[in-house]
Amino acid sequence: MLFKDILGQDHIKNHLTQSVDNGRIPHAQLFVGPEGSGTLPLAIAYAQYILCKNSNGENNTGNEACNLKFNNISHPDLHFAFPVTTTGSIKSHPVSSHFLTEWRQLLKEQPYGNLFDWYKMLGVNNKQGQIGVDEAQDIVKALSLKAYEGGYKVMIIWMAEKMNTPAANKLLKLIEEPPNKTVFILIAEEEQQIINTIRSRCQVLHFPALAEEVIVEALVKNYHIKESEATKIAHQAYGNYNKACDLVYHDSEDTQFEDWFVLWVRSAFKAKGNKAAIHDIINWSEEIAKTGRETQKQFLHFCMDFFRQAMLLNYGANELVYLEPKTAFKLEKFAPFIHNGNIMDIYEAIQDAIYHIERNGNSKIVLTDLSIKLTRLLHAKQD
Repeated sequence: MLFKDILGQDHIKNHLTQSVDNGRIPHAQLFVGPEGSGTLPLAIAYAQYILCKNSNGENNTGNEACNLKFNNISHPDLHFAFPVTTTGSIKSHPVSSHFLTEWRQLLKEQPYGNLFDWYKMLGVNNKQGQIGVDEAQDIVKALSLKAYEGGYKVMIIWMAEKMNTPAANKLLKLIEEPPNKTVFILIAEEEQQIINTIRSRCQVLHFPALAEEVIVEALVKNYHIKESEATKIAHQAYGNYNKACDLVYHDSEDTQFEDWFVLWVRSAFKAKGNKAAIHDIINWSEEIAKTGRETQKQFLHFCMDFFRQAMLLNYGANELVYLEPKTAFKLEKFAPFIHNGNIMDIYEAIQDAIYHIERNGNSKIVLTDLSIKLTRLLHAKQD
């Protein structure tokens, strides 16, 4: 990947290329950034810069054959680890090497894609992936071998927060004292979910969300849409290029999520003092529970964002409101119900639900409990 094709993050690009040019490559780095900020494509470009002995800040000045291998993400000294789970073809002990064909497809089609996109590509439905101890053993084995081309070896661990404790403990020593010319690049969206013993062994780089003008320029260039339309999409994407691409194709899961959210909120409003409406809440919970756990978590994060946007509108921070409902639901009419008297309790209730769903709690029960809490919180008085 060429650095010039990666959106924004110029200061991080300069820092990374200068560290290589000056021969000061940290052996373990943690790239932390929100979805769609470019952590993964920039990590691959950085690996290419190291392995192909490129210079002058771009990936076309060093070993030409090496650079060509990166076009297909097929360099033998570039290794990946990412969350996986059992599928129809992989019945047990899944590891990243079993899914490299799908992984390369994701990188080709959606280099800014998220975990939800990855699980959709795998077709894992109601399962959740992880980076487990089998993966850790594969990493140890791969990095114990000599580099194919006699130089560096690079291990990119994507969504490192999905690494379980046994895997993390197995990799501690290797990350702290890796073999000579071995570089670890861990990528995460939620730094606090990585255990401290791993995090403390890494040099941390924080990626900001992309600026609107960067997304606008990319959309006009890559999708040949009008600048006015690109500007509207960039505003709605809120620094997330992956979401912006979905909005171009009207392929965003947000449309379905909005329908679920509107039905949920209306049912919660009606349920206050109306026992019959409880059946609507239970039916809603049953429908959402039929979807995969990753879909449920993604939806709940969408709900948190929706509530936040309503609160901002309620307090007059209109310049920060980017949400534009696709349905007849009026955000300005809903906004007065979200305020300082309930927003923190709503957030806490949704985060608790996400926590229990991640740990394989019964989704129907978790969502029903959350809905009953919402019926009370929506009618809370403002302080």
